[in-house]
Amino acid sequence: MTKWTIGGHVDAADAVAQAAARQANVAQISLGDPKSWKKPVCDYPGGSQALREAAGEAGLTLVVHAAFVINVASLNNRIRIPSRKLLQQTLDAAADVGAMGVVVHGGHVRDGESIEKGQDNWRKAVDGLEMPVPLLVENTAGGNNAMARFLDRLSGTWQAIGAASGHENVGFCLDTCHAYAAGLDMTSVVDDVRAITGRIDLVHANDSQGGAGSGRDRHANLGEGQCHGLIDVIRAAQAPVVVETPGGAEGQARDIAWLRERL
Repeated sequence: MTKWTIGGHVDAADAVAQAAARQANVAQISLGDPKSWKKPVCDYPGGSQALREAAGEAGLTLVVHAAFVINVASLNNRIRIPSRKLLQQTLDAAADVGAMGVVVHGGHVRDGESIEKGQDNWRKAVDGLEMPVPLLVENTAGGNNAMARFLDRLSGTWQAIGAASGHENVGFCLDTCHAYAAGLDMTSVVDDVRAITGRIDLVHANDSQGGAGSGRDRHANLGEGQCHGLIDVIRAAQAPVVVETPGGAEGQARDIAWLRERL
C-alpha cells in the first residue's frame, strides 16, 4: 500500500466537513449515542443517503463504530439479546451510509463465568447476523475475562467465530493503545494477530497514557504517550488507519499529519 488511508473519529452530523478539517480520507462515526441502547440513527442533514453521496463526492471512506454497550459474549440474556439486536441494526445502518465496516468491541463475561461459553456466544451471534458490511472485532485493553484482550483468548474467540456461518465477513480492528495496555508484545503484535485471524482490516492508531500491561484504556496523542513502536505496528498492518485521540479536530489533524510524515 503506497497511499495511506488515514483519518479520525468525527461527528456523523458533520462528518464530511470534520474529515476535511483533519485532512482525513477516512472518517469513523457513531450512529447515535455510543453509550445508548437506542436504535442507530444517522443525523447527517438529509440522512443516510445524503451522507453516502457526500462522502462519495469527497472521496471519503466511512467506518461505523458500534455502541460501547454491545456485549454479544455476555452470559446475561438481558445484555446479550439486546446486544445482538443493536449490532444487527448497526450493520444495516452502516450499509445504508456505505460504510466499509462496523467496529465492535470483543466483549467479556463476568468473574467466575465460563470464558468458553462467552466465546461460543460469539459463534451464535455471528450465526444469527446478516452482514451487509463486514463486522470488525476490536481488541480491548483491560479485563481478565475479555474475549479479545490476550492472544490465547483471541485465538479461542476466533475459533468459535470460525465455526459460524458467515464467519468470512468478520474481520479485525487492531487498536494500538489497547494492545499496549493489554501487555501484548508490540514488536510482534501484527504477526501474532494475523497468525490467529488471518487479517487486519483497520487500525485504531492511539498512543497510551497507561503503561504496558496496565489494562488502562486511556488514549494519548501520538508521540505523547508510552506506546513504543507505533509506526512500525501501523506500517506492518498495511490497513486503513483511524486516530481516536484527544484534542478534537486540532489534536487529530496533528496526529494524522504526524502519521503521514512518518509513513
